[in-house]
Amino acid sequence: MSFQAINPATGEAGPVFPFISDQQAFAALQTAHACFQDDWRQRPVAERARIVGRAAQILRDKREEYQRYLTLEMGKVTRFAYMEVDLAADILDYYARNGERFLAPRDLPDAPGASVVCEPIGTLLAIEPWNFPYYQLARVAGPQLVAGNVVLMKHAPNVPQCALAFARLFEEAGAPVGAYTNLFCSVEQVAALIDDFRVRGVALTGSERAGVSVGERAGRNLKKAILELGSSDPALILPGAPLEHAAEQVVMGRTFNAGQGCVNIKRVIVVGRERGEQMLAALKQRFEAIRVGDPEDESTDIGPVVSERALQTLLQQIAEAKAAGAQVVTGGKRVDRPGFFLEPTIITHIDRANPLFSQEVFGPVLSFHVVDSEEEGIELANATPFGLSGYVFDADTRHARQVAARIDSGMVYINTCFMDAPETPFGGVKNSGFGRELSELGIGEFINHKLIKVAEVS
Repeated sequence: MSFQAINPATGEAGPVFPFISDQQAFAALQTAHACFQDDWRQRPVAERARIVGRAAQILRDKREEYQRYLTLEMGKVTRFAYMEVDLAADILDYYARNGERFLAPRDLPDAPGASVVCEPIGTLLAIEPWNFPYYQLARVAGPQLVAGNVVLMKHAPNVPQCALAFARLFEEAGAPVGAYTNLFCSVEQVAALIDDFRVRGVALTGSERAGVSVGERAGRNLKKAILELGSSDPALILPGAPLEHAAEQVVMGRTFNAGQGCVNIKRVIVVGRERGEQMLAALKQRFEAIRVGDPEDESTDIGPVVSERALQTLLQQIAEAKAAGAQVVTGGKRVDRPGFFLEPTIITHIDRANPLFSQEVFGPVLSFHVVDSEEEGIELANATPFGLSGYVFDADTRHARQVAARIDSGMVYINTCFMDAPETPFGGVKNSGFGRELSELGIGEFINHKLIKVAEVS
């Protein structure tokens, strides 16, 4: 077994990276554990932050090289690949600049002589997906390295060159061996590492199924876990929303990264039958104008999905939805060219018995619903086991905030498709997982908030 990328735009195979042995996996764990105990945790926060800040600068300096791996290994459109490189650098920079403030000791005003200090907990194991190969890693590495933890990183098997490139950042920045370690390891080896006492925390971004497996294992071993899982993100179009703006945002929110994002808009819910017809017509026109093609071509709007397997899963979901009574308004077919391309697709008439109603669809496929009232729209938005993000569109932002408060999700965006940033927390509720990454909350997830209480002696 091995890690290997298949270029999604051409179907051509990339270099092969074999799985490491069990002996190598546990040697890497011991190196990381020793680095934490004897070196990394002992360094001042400012010194750790300088190394992470240096890694951010190297990423910016090598922007061209790093974006290229994204396009080669997961088919990301070049201009969006640059955006991901920049965002990953911004995240590393954010924690480098703010780490000392976030980790500073805090006195407890109501408890004289008491303070809380922030201490790292040890070696963390992170299991991360392919859809944002740097952004996902930066969300863990940035805060946790500054906090004084060390990170073992198991990336997705289809983005090995991205994984190696990200690990080089910290090596070149001057981090000691063991502070950040890339592991080309198997699922079985991940399980064995979680069982080892030297691993003190686990972070996973992935499927609901993976989250159940990792969360259960971490729980049995009494280890903190952060799980960022699936989603079925609704966009609720209220009666006061300007439809042109909402349509533009929905198209970007559904098709960005070829629809392969946890917080991509998955479902549109329009309040009002007449406005529903207008919105559907506007979306159909825009979807049919999307240019699908070579991710390196500047005129391309969306590139391929990540693999043949991913494409076949999407085609099967579309076929099953149709068989259950749904209607494909536009798209729904494979694009006739080499690589793994799907036509941007809109599906309507999805009742609650339809399998598509409760599935996560990881590609450029939009579910479209029309309801008669705001109350019905809110109920439909919440009628999912997931709760990662939601979207509300309305010219009256005060009212939109009131509606946002009733959406069962970890994040709600008003009048925009998404605005991820280092300073805003990321995470969900229900089956979308638990814990937060990014912002000050993200650095606190794997911290020992230690109470120090002083009693004066006369």
